[in-house]
Amino acid sequence: MYILSIVLASVAIFPLVLKIFCPYFWDDLFYLMNLVRILVTFGKRRRRKPLFLVLDRYFEQTSNHPDRAFIVFEDKSYSYRDVDKKSNKIANALLKYTELKEGDTVALYMGNEPTFIFTWLALAKLGCPVALLNTNIKSKSLLHCFSCCGAKLLIAAAELQGAVADVLPSLREQGVVVFIVSRECSSNGMESLLDKAEEAEDSPISPSRREHLTFKSPAVYIYTSGTTGLPKAALINQDRLLVAMAVLTSNGVTPGDIIYINLPLYHAAGLIIGFIGSIETGSTIVLRRKFSASQFWEDCRKHQVTVIQYIGEVLRYLCNTPKANNDRDHKVRLAIGNGVRTDVWREFLNRFGNIEVREFYAATEGNVGFVNYTGKIGAVGRVNYFHRKIFPYTLIKYDAEREEPVRDHRGLCIEAAKGEIGLLVSRITKIAPFVGYAGNDQQTEKKRLRDVFQKGDLYFNSGDLLRIDHQNFIYFQDRVGDTFRWKGENVATTEVSDVLAMADCIQEANVYGVKVPGHEGRIGMAAVTLKAGAEFDPIGVFSQVSGYLPAYAWPRFLRIQGFLEMTGTFKQMKVKLVEEGFCPAAVSDPLYFLDEKEKRYVPMTQQIYNSIESKVIKL
Repeated sequence: MYILSIVLASVAIFPLVLKIFCPYFWDDLFYLMNLVRILVTFGKRRRRKPLFLVLDRYFEQTSNHPDRAFIVFEDKSYSYRDVDKKSNKIANALLKYTELKEGDTVALYMGNEPTFIFTWLALAKLGCPVALLNTNIKSKSLLHCFSCCGAKLLIAAAELQGAVADVLPSLREQGVVVFIVSRECSSNGMESLLDKAEEAEDSPISPSRREHLTFKSPAVYIYTSGTTGLPKAALINQDRLLVAMAVLTSNGVTPGDIIYINLPLYHAAGLIIGFIGSIETGSTIVLRRKFSASQFWEDCRKHQVTVIQYIGEVLRYLCNTPKANNDRDHKVRLAIGNGVRTDVWREFLNRFGNIEVREFYAATEGNVGFVNYTGKIGAVGRVNYFHRKIFPYTLIKYDAEREEPVRDHRGLCIEAAKGEIGLLVSRITKIAPFVGYAGNDQQTEKKRLRDVFQKGDLYFNSGDLLRIDHQNFIYFQDRVGDTFRWKGENVATTEVSDVLAMADCIQEANVYGVKVPGHEGRIGMAAVTLKAGAEFDPIGVFSQVSGYLPAYAWPRFLRIQGFLEMTGTFKQMKVKLVEEGFCPAAVSDPLYFLDEKEKRYVPMTQQIYNSIESKVIKL
């Protein structure tokens, strides 16, 4: 009896002991169980014959519930069967009017609309990888993105026909076929697609059209900015896409959920997490052309949305809208995304109710990711012993001035201590591969870090600085190198520098990102030198910037210098410039601010600076 009493007492106090000494035990355990479940499911699918791909999961969902709504867009609803038939029509039209065959890459230049999804599925049925072009790019960048993945066909939205026309001569030289998503097109060198699709049969596409695909076959090319000055095409193969399907289901999304997608489908978040993730769960997608803070919650109420996606900017914009009595009148239970600041996270929860926020960390081309499954505000994830065994990663000491990892006397990297900021690197293995960038071996090699902890080992260099605290929570700190993030977009500083240097008055430019109070990410700023005898041309430089760059990449502040400081290895120095920022009281050099209304750069004054800080001037 005495022993029984001790056992019962031990059982009774066990939860209390766990809460005190291991407060996240159950969270860690459930995460581990979820990870095992995903790996088992993935393993079974990989062993299936014939090959089981994302498209096959879509076929399963269509067969299981053909009449369930898959896409809701502007008061129109498309069931899984509807989407299947419409994608068949596009695929059959392409077979009839082109010489497209399995393995041929097709570039998709389109914003958020159902035809994007119809077309992606159509191309998947034909065994064609899809290059997703950012609708903001134009001119040189558009040609580069199209060419680097070897695309043979371009399908563009009707509203982007003008941008296509600008590069059409170059495309025609390459023998590229161009389709515009419209019912008619009178432009020479372009053909309409919708009329041909509407006339085509909706009969299924034979699996023989894609019978030679393997797990290593390219599925999608998603573009990410880098140090080359032009976007890089991250290659996502069929194997990686199959694994990525698990993102939503691993965060508790079910077939009964309704998912709101307003992030661009040409980005990894919108395509892989939102669209591909919904194929796995069999959920309904509410698709919107673009994010609108004023319409966000109205859409959620109207369509009974339960799951939303975000980047940090999205939650901040929502918190900046005027408060309303019905702020908590919605059914949203889960928000999944990345890049939200701690203060915005808290404000979002306080204002809009008890929504579970699943902040995560991942890179489009990376081989490791984290998810904050505990709800710890500010963290992007948590160190889990088994996750780390499967995907070996670590943080290493990084020299921000020299822009390279710190190495010891043996030439090996040094692991960052707990609480210390370090560069995230992840070992490249069969389970965690790094495929690289299409047509860019140089940039692929730059992402490979060798001799990290022993001679001959190979790691993926994330280019991101993170920190692990003493409770094993992981926090994102900053990006390194020549890329910063603004308005949810990566900005390559070299591309902006090249554009600035094309202006008649500018000799050289050093572009960097600076923080603005109350905003996520960093906004573009440039230190420039003028050509001998030239005066700064505020209208001409504005015209140069606005004509060649998307708005999120515009350098909003310019700093005129006599010379640009260099390191001993002739690299432009940015650290001091970043620290000094754009406050006229702290900078003695002439400063200019990009005034969109005036369409010119205007002298930066303390009044403008104060208006930016108080958010009177919107950036």
